Amino acid sequence: MRSPNIVLETLSEKSNDSTYKYERLYRNLYNREFYCLAYQNIYANDGSMTPGSDDATIDGMSLKRLDKIIATMKDHSYQPKPARRTYIKKKNGKLRPLGIPSSDDKLVQEVVRLILESIYEPTFSKRSHGFRPEKSCHTALSDIQDRFIGVKWFIEGDIQACFDSFDHHVLIGILRRRIADEHFIALMWKMLRAGYMEQWTYNRTYSGTPQGSGASPLLSNIYLNELDEYMERYKEGFDKGKQVKTNHEYMLAQSRLSKLRGKNAKKWDELDKLGKAEALRLQKQKRGVMQSLPSRIPDDPDYRRLQYCRYADDFIVGVIGSKQDAEVIKSDLKQFLVEKLKLALSDEKTVITHCKDKARFLGYDITTMRNTTTKRNKSGNVVRTGSGMIALYVPYEKWRGKLLEYNAMKIDKGVNGEDVWKPLHRGFLTNKPDIDIITKYNSEIRGLYNYYRLAHNASVIGKFAYIMEYSMYKTYGRKYEKSVRFIIDKYSKDKEFRVPYDTKAGVKHCVFYNEGFGRKEIPLKGEIDVLPRYVDHYKIKEQIKRLKAGVCELCGKDNIEVYMHHVKKLKDLTGQSEWEELMKRKRRKSLAVCSDCHELIHESI
Repeated sequence: MRSPNIVLETLSEKSNDSTYKYERLYRNLYNREFYCLAYQNIYANDGSMTPGSDDATIDGMSLKRLDKIIATMKDHSYQPKPARRTYIKKKNGKLRPLGIPSSDDKLVQEVVRLILESIYEPTFSKRSHGFRPEKSCHTALSDIQDRFIGVKWFIEGDIQACFDSFDHHVLIGILRRRIADEHFIALMWKMLRAGYMEQWTYNRTYSGTPQGSGASPLLSNIYLNELDEYMERYKEGFDKGKQVKTNHEYMLAQSRLSKLRGKNAKKWDELDKLGKAEALRLQKQKRGVMQSLPSRIPDDPDYRRLQYCRYADDFIVGVIGSKQDAEVIKSDLKQFLVEKLKLALSDEKTVITHCKDKARFLGYDITTMRNTTTKRNKSGNVVRTGSGMIALYVPYEKWRGKLLEYNAMKIDKGVNGEDVWKPLHRGFLTNKPDIDIITKYNSEIRGLYNYYRLAHNASVIGKFAYIMEYSMYKTYGRKYEKSVRFIIDKYSKDKEFRVPYDTKAGVKHCVFYNEGFGRKEIPLKGEIDVLPRYVDHYKIKEQIKRLKAGVCELCGKDNIEVYMHHVKKLKDLTGQSEWEELMKRKRRKSLAVCSDCHELIHESI
């Protein structure tokens, strides 16, 4: 069997040839090395130790177990088990369904994901940023800042229940354009229709991507790439004109200023002090008139532009044109989604927003600046700054909502009915070690700031941090039954709040976040390489070497079938048994053991 990195690289090399069809993909499901790679990729995930509907986890992984999966692939008896459905609470209080697949199914899904990624990832649009290598919310927002300059209208796209609504026949039809292997297609059908278990009742899945599958994000990108390609074609037909026509009034004002400057220059040496001051005043006045006017016609009917950006199922369209143009685009989008992708565009949530207002995308407020302030450029000329540029802002309700979500403050009413914010202690933290408390607050402050660091008003996160800081003081105060003043005096040194903690190297200190909240721009590093780096990706890790070594790390037996014992968290281990003490000493959440030792471990749990 060939090495997976060679197979994946070969598949990727053919991806940009739209006429090429992949024929013998299914045979890669017979390759044990693919499953080793899949195991290597998923074993460290938090969800790997969460049982599926068959109560099995990644614990007890062995080469024999992998071979058993391969045998079902060869005789085509493999059938994915229904995902175990659970629910997680959303920020709005509603519940989002989450499917937890069987651990063996996770391995198969990861192999399928690797194969499909090598085929489709290099062909995806540059305007797609969700669930992709080297792409993120920040690359999407940076892309908008670079390309949406001068936009007059925003269309905020919202697809109703997008991931749950993908039509299976449409998805299989898309896959069949590139894949001519019916065994592989049959496997995709099995994955799509595996169903889910809820309250011990089996439910079939008639639409949507596999519940909780590692392949779901990629399948969603394959599906929504149809929308990306449609918008690229639509842009070609929509865009009109090479540039916006020059504003005649602006050119006239510029000409008047130029003539006045020339006239003043000729008689400058003849003017006294008062005459020079008056001449400069008139120049400044005419320059002000010129700079108050747009240099280009604001609504040039012969110039139109469309820009588009998508992150997962969220997308935004920027239009340089009329509101009627934006309404036509929205209508055409709705029709395409219904007719071609069997998806519904939400009329209520898909709104058209003027550039003077703020559009909402990926938790940011986006607007077009109409700034008339001026500065001298490198050539010494006075120019306007910011006009037409895209500005990103932190929405007030986002950072305020986080404080309420964390129960770090309460809002009372003042004497005049105004809101009064009061920091609160967080009871669930009072029984934690001191280092865990400050680490929790630091991670929450740093996490919110790092996400909104692109915003022009990123400094408002400082207000969030101020409330969090006093919430932390009150949490320590409640823990030790002391006042906030006492806590500040006890832990502060050199104007820093420091909490000591023990390490092998001695006592160290954790400092409360003090790195500032200035705006930071992420520079685009040239052309992003979207080709997966398979050689690096498949570099064999220690985990696989231990699985194949045939040596029990507990009793020392060799030439045996190894079973990988896994635990969720090292800190949950007491160290009272030999195997726990060994895992704590090695600082590993897995242990390669023989079958006898594995049974003894589970008997002791």
